[in-house]
Amino acid sequence: MDKAYRTLDQLPPVDNRPVLLRVDFNVPVDEAGRITDDTRIQAALPTIRELRDKGAKVIVMSHRGRPKGPDPALSLRVAADRLGELLGTPVAFVAAVVGPQVGEAVRQLEPGHVLVLENLRFEPGEKSGDRAFAEQLASYGEIYVNDAFGAVHRPDASVSQLPALLPGYAGRLLAREVEVLEELLGHPTRPYWAIVGGSKVSDKVRLLGRLIDQVDGLVIGGGMANTFLVAQGYQLGASKVEQEAVELAHQLLKQAEARQVPVILPRDLVVATGFRPDAPHRIASPDAVLAEEMALDVGPQTVADVLQTLKSARTVFWNGPMGVFEWEAFSQGTLAVAQGLAELDATVVVGGGDSVAAVTKAGVKDRLTHISTGGGATLELLEGKQLPGLEALKTSRHERG
Repeated sequence: MDKAYRTLDQLPPVDNRPVLLRVDFNVPVDEAGRITDDTRIQAALPTIRELRDKGAKVIVMSHRGRPKGPDPALSLRVAADRLGELLGTPVAFVAAVVGPQVGEAVRQLEPGHVLVLENLRFEPGEKSGDRAFAEQLASYGEIYVNDAFGAVHRPDASVSQLPALLPGYAGRLLAREVEVLEELLGHPTRPYWAIVGGSKVSDKVRLLGRLIDQVDGLVIGGGMANTFLVAQGYQLGASKVEQEAVELAHQLLKQAEARQVPVILPRDLVVATGFRPDAPHRIASPDAVLAEEMALDVGPQTVADVLQTLKSARTVFWNGPMGVFEWEAFSQGTLAVAQGLAELDATVVVGGGDSVAAVTKAGVKDRLTHISTGGGATLELLEGKQLPGLEALKTSRHERG
């Protein structure tokens, strides 16, 4: 498939040339400063290795967290150290984003070696999309590669401005993410079902509306299912319900009915007497939730219904957990769905941080077709929005002849 942007397949010779590589190393770290999930670093390895093997001087850029300025707790040094372990070679790190220290580190960088810059968001120009800041970054490289799919929906300087200053290319991860998700948008193998969970209807109303126009069936779980059940007339006791979105949920159900798209909502729930991991709990139907009880997971009959229905599916997109899966007592619905998806003879695409954590916890991550590294980027692409990082690559200038 022809791309509107260039990929590494069109990359010119990069031997002994500095290449600015934007990645997403926004990794979680525990209180001891250890990375608890290096999925995003591992996902960037194919592009980093390819550039390194072609003799490029690879200058890696990323953000981490939401600092208001320099913050040692959000330094990228921990990611640079982990990258070196995964590559099996030393990786240089410079404790600055721009300035003389960075310039010197770039000058000392050997072909085939890797340098990681400090957290881009330590500089205010990154989040503001400042052109002058982007020009400083651009001065360190001759070519730009974006492999940070998780950031392409943001108009940050390193994402939206650099492709206008340097010849820009999509890395392997970014190109694969877009290919998979655009296949869902344009040519999914049918029947195509979507499973959408999470807490708020309002956060995903645009996604739900688009999906109803595209899928052959929809499963709704998690906290947002409470709002849909209330829209159907159920009283759910102390359950978290987005009251201002009840009418919205009602309209989405009417849209699905008009398009003859079946919607599966929970027909049994795991309800508890408090929002805590050790709260007493039981299984109840939606019409039997007591005033003091709240729904924290889908029940076993709902899971059985979902998995039985999905046996005929040939494409499934999953975003959002079925319940409060972080707590053992309320994780069974989410884990059972994850394990069931791994058994399907179907293309299964999982997107969204909580969903990725769920399939990892269920031990089935490697048995699914595609695990998206994007959260907001995945949803916005499937909603049909234009993503600043992709649009910038499409208009990126060519190398001077």
